Amino acid sequence: MKKYLAILTLVVAALSFNFTTIESNSVEAVMSWNLTAYDFGQIELNKPVTGEFEFQNTGSKPLYILSAQGSCGCTVAEYTRGEILPGEFGKVKATYNAAKVGVFSKTVTVNASTGEGPIILKIKGEVVQ
Repeated sequence: MKKYLAILTLVVAALSFNFTTIESNSVEAVMSWNLTAYDFGQIELNKPVTGEFEFQNTGSKPLYILSAQGSCGCTVAEYTRGEILPGEFGKVKATYNAAKVGVFSKTVTVNASTGEGPIILKIKGEVVQ
């Protein structure tokens, strides 16, 4: 009797696992961006600038931004927090601290609940006196 109970438990567990796997592989949240690169052109020294990247959740599941991080301490990222439902819009803002003269090219790495891996947003420009 214990043998049959153990086999039945394994079968039920295996079926449960298969159903959750199928459900979690359904269409994910999808980020559709208006742009992924921003060129500030020439900007003034010691005047931080902010570029705004807008996206829409075009998938069928709610979207969450897990993190958004600049490639160095001179780039700070802010982003829409909380649940972004299908059809709704969100933003990632990248602020560059223009503390040094010269050409710059930086990135912001965005991790979200899309199943696609990180998204790389790019900012560039030239800091002048």
